[in-house]
Amino acid sequence: MDGSGKSTQAARLTAGQRKAGRNILSLREPGATPLGESLRALLLHAEGAAAAREPRAEALLFFAARVELLACRVGPALAAGEDVLCERFSASTLAYQGQSEADAAFVLELDRLCVPPHLQPDRVLILDLPAAESFARLKEAAARAGLGLDAIEARGLAFQERVRAGYRRYAAAHPQRCSLLPVAGLDADAVAARIRAALGLEAQE
Repeated sequence: MDGSGKSTQAARLTAGQRKAGRNILSLREPGATPLGESLRALLLHAEGAAAAREPRAEALLFFAARVELLACRVGPALAAGEDVLCERFSASTLAYQGQSEADAAFVLELDRLCVPPHLQPDRVLILDLPAAESFARLKEAAARAGLGLDAIEARGLAFQERVRAGYRRYAAAHPQRCSLLPVAGLDADAVAARIRAALGLEAQE
């Protein structure tokens, strides 16, 4: 969920694993390639009628960035024996752009076509927050930075409710791959401990 601290936790997990001697590549999505960063700017640009965008058009842009990321960064890193940690992946596209049954089917078909089985994530951690708390944190962070919400964040609380429902459906459908981690009311240390436990890394930190 937005505002759940995923970037903070990704940085902490990356640093901890490097300290433990593992080679780990940390990426954000969309991003981490020139094409990905350009598409990120386009997708999150706040001007215009963001709420009226066609979800399938957005999904195609996210998958264009994803294909480039897999080819240019993820595939080579895995081939070199590195671990890869990515902030967001196909579960996010399903939650944000697959909110109707038809759009969800479209996203899942794109995932099948664009992400080979050997490049699917081994583990997916979803930091779960009530939508109202997620949206409040977004607004607080934007106010502190003196910025407005981005084009997707600005879709409001009802949209965030549907996002949360989408993540929870994904977690229920992929119990062997996915861990749903409630983080409401937890500080960063407690969230980090919950993440390490989910990954079986307690003894390494």
